[in-house]
Amino acid sequence: MSHEVHDEGGMLMAPMPPMPPMPMTPPPTKPTGDLSNTSDYSMIMNNSLYWGKNVTILFSGWPGHDHLGMYVLSLSFIFLLAVAVEILSVGPTLKPTATPLVSGVTQTGIYALRTVLAYLVMLSVMSFNVGILIAVVAGHALGFFVLKVRALNQLASQADSTDPLKV
Repeated sequence: MSHEVHDEGGMLMAPMPPMPPMPMTPPPTKPTGDLSNTSDYSMIMNNSLYWGKNVTILFSGWPGHDHLGMYVLSLSFIFLLAVAVEILSVGPTLKPTATPLVSGVTQTGIYALRTVLAYLVMLSVMSFNVGILIAVVAGHALGFFVLKVRALNQLASQADSTDPLKV
């Protein structure tokens, strides 16, 4: 029996040597999850939502490891950031006597501040911590609610002042 190997064009090719056996076990990996399951507290990012106080938000080492008080403080801070983003989403009421340059610079500065705060809120949510997610959603909801109540009150007061039948 001949062991000659031919390619598609009919040309004679040298036989291939046998391949060595391949291992069937996967390569070892680092543990996954939050910082609590590593011995050196190296930064390991989660890629699914989880609940826990051991989280890294925005900066390495913040709010700290196993500090419930700092975690609650960081939730409050992120909540206030989300409220600020919503409140800053409404442009400022500028005086009609202001020059266009001053008005433009003021609006640009407020827009830049809102954008920075919105990115900080987004990066906080990317920690995949459920507590942070709840704080952000609650902050946006409260900020939206405050703005809408204020707008409806202004609308109602304008309607009352223009109604000639009101005493």
